[in-house]
Amino acid sequence: MNTPTTYTPSTAKRGRYTISESPLRFKRITVEDMRFIYPYLCYQRGRTTDFSIGGLLMWVDVFNYEYCIYRDTLFIKGVVENDLTKPAFSVPVGRMALSESIQLLKNYCAAKNITLELSAVPEDYLPAFRSLVPMRIEELKDWADYLYDIEPLATFSGKKLMKKRNHFNKFKSVCPDYELLDLTPANVHYALEFMDIFDMEGDETEMAVTERAMTRKLLRDFRRNPDGMEGAILIVDGAVVAFTVGDIIDDTLFIHIEKATRAIPGSYEAINKLFAQRMLERHPELRYVNREDDSGDAGLRKAKESYHPVKLLKKYNILF
Repeated sequence: MNTPTTYTPSTAKRGRYTISESPLRFKRITVEDMRFIYPYLCYQRGRTTDFSIGGLLMWVDVFNYEYCIYRDTLFIKGVVENDLTKPAFSVPVGRMALSESIQLLKNYCAAKNITLELSAVPEDYLPAFRSLVPMRIEELKDWADYLYDIEPLATFSGKKLMKKRNHFNKFKSVCPDYELLDLTPANVHYALEFMDIFDMEGDETEMAVTERAMTRKLLRDFRRNPDGMEGAILIVDGAVVAFTVGDIIDDTLFIHIEKATRAIPGSYEAINKLFAQRMLERHPELRYVNREDDSGDAGLRKAKESYHPVKLLKKYNILF
């Protein structure tokens, strides 16, 4: 598959384009497109899940993600994360200077008669954006990602994680013959079948139902073997009791899905620890784990805080 069609307008002068001549041509993100997109995700500095393989593929239908690669720079178009009715863009990442890429977006928005707004901008980019004099910078409340040191999650060592260590030990005492398998396109159907069990244990809030639907989507995408995706299935007595899906960019492991049965104590702690341990063994360059945001859910916030994050990766909407 070729990258999206782009062109250099014949009437372009000094790097500026008239309203009708925007060179940006966006297309829907698919699994096959990730081989073009992935190299540009490595340019991002914020370690936020919005610039990860699974973060894009899992939520493409909710946030209407489209992309364009122009002059060795990735542009992503979607919607505002806390207002799905408004179009928005991610921070352009690649070789182009931010000032130039934002000017291209301004021209594109002028041609489309829409307001230029960037959503989920990592905090690290704020100084650069302030120099471009936007109309408004607004923090995205409840959308900050939880970032952890990977070594404690892989070992459950130390006083802070003593409760997690105890839960994991309880799991091992109840299920001494557990087995951790790599998630592969050949066995991903077992994780999909487990989702039927998880549905019965889960709640029926709108967010929970949407998240389970997007989980199934990412698992179906996993069957097409996108580069960079990782995962594991936890097996007890021949049955799946937990699974997880993530990907790696630079020094960070992103966890997009983590599901476990509530019928077996410690199953969540087990899949968390065992997967982090396996990834660290295979990728010793890893330093962090991003376990995404809590979406403002109090129970999810408590669960994420219980693993003691080293930082909350704040995000912002920026309006021009």
